[in-house]
Amino acid sequence: MTETQVSRGIINTYFEKLQRNVELDVAIVGGGPSGIVAAYYLAKAGFKVAQFDRKLSPGGGMWGGAMMFNQIVVQEEAMDIVRDFDINVEKFEDGLYTMDSVESTSALLYKAVHAGATVFNCYSVEDVVFKDNVVSGVVVNWTPVLREGMHVDPLNIMAKYVIDGTGHDSEMCKVVARKNGIALNTSNGGVIGERSLDVAEGERMVVEGTKEIYPGLYVCGMASSAVSGTPRMGPIFGGMLLSGKKVADLIIERGKQG
Repeated sequence: MTETQVSRGIINTYFEKLQRNVELDVAIVGGGPSGIVAAYYLAKAGFKVAQFDRKLSPGGGMWGGAMMFNQIVVQEEAMDIVRDFDINVEKFEDGLYTMDSVESTSALLYKAVHAGATVFNCYSVEDVVFKDNVVSGVVVNWTPVLREGMHVDPLNIMAKYVIDGTGHDSEMCKVVARKNGIALNTSNGGVIGERSLDVAEGERMVVEGTKEIYPGLYVCGMASSAVSGTPRMGPIFGGMLLSGKKVADLIIERGKQG
């Protein structure tokens, strides 16, 4: 073993991985739980899918639970998904369950990658590819490049479908509407902005708002709440899991239609 071999091993295999993913069925922007769940079910269904997250550690806000108490709550409706990921749970009360947030986030990522999804960390998606009035891919750069304000051109990743899973910021929906002068599939045609917390309504409506928001662009998780103007839901994650499963099911069904 030599130092050169170690470096070559990393460089060669990384660029092979990157080249395999310059054309995708689905590009998922944001590394939160809804996007990871979507990646798992899409990859399991045979879709070529990659997820791009700006952080060093994908997983969104799920790692920290609530106020750094690393427990999360999930409701009965999401338990089939929890079982798919083999996460340990404890029954609490009134159809609610608790889970360790570190185990849960780790399990989501592990299962998604083993199903065939590729996760790219330290990537920021700064724009979309917009062709013939359809969202057709993503424009990516290193997170430190954007953070430092360096003028370095990005790369393009083509995709049949793009999922905005960027959480509260709903970045892809904002950039598509702002740059291209189009109307999103919302009540006012734009990004409405999330409302204040209402746990029950927030959980219901985050799933309801998971949909194709513009041709080629889907939205899930907290991004769907921000786009459609529904309440945030706090440290309960069943809605996130259900939203990820729903967006995957929508795209899988769309793929069957050709």
